Amino acid sequence: MTTVLFAVAGVVAVVAAVLVVTSRRIVHAALWLVVALGGVAGCFGALHAEFVALVQILVYVGAIVVLVLFALMLTKAPTNPLPGLTTGRSPFAAVVAGALALLLGAGVVLAFGNKKIRPVPNGSAEAVGTQVFKTWVLPFEVLSVLLLGALIGAIALSQHKKGD
Repeated sequence: MTTVLFAVAGVVAVVAAVLVVTSRRIVHAALWLVVALGGVAGCFGALHAEFVALVQILVYVGAIVVLVLFALMLTKAPTNPLPGLTTGRSPFAAVVAGALALLLGAGVVLAFGNKKIRPVPNGSAEAVGTQVFKTWVLPFEVLSVLLLGALIGAIALSQHKKGD
């Protein structure tokens, strides 16, 4: 059952990722990105890494995609279809992406083969939380102040003065 759930989540992630790159509307691409990242979270959930799956949903789906949509609204990016986004190099890019996928897949199969997935003993939410709040608390706080400064700067740059 785990293998079926993992395969379904993987197919959803791959199909949504292809739709992200081929979508002609930037907002639709951002929404397909939500589906792709949700598929990756589903893969983590199928592998019994619930904490990583929840962090994937909270951080990437909840924060990064909202940040992308927020940036689209601030910059007043066009939301109508943009036919000029695709170029004549798309078939070449598809061939390179397919070859890379086959190469990475072969590498995973050769490295792991038919080994069973076992739970990681130190991968519990308690162990991860202890590491985050004891060892890595200062870098996280510095990063949060940096992101807050970037957000304030983006808002300040997007404001129009009365003379403009």
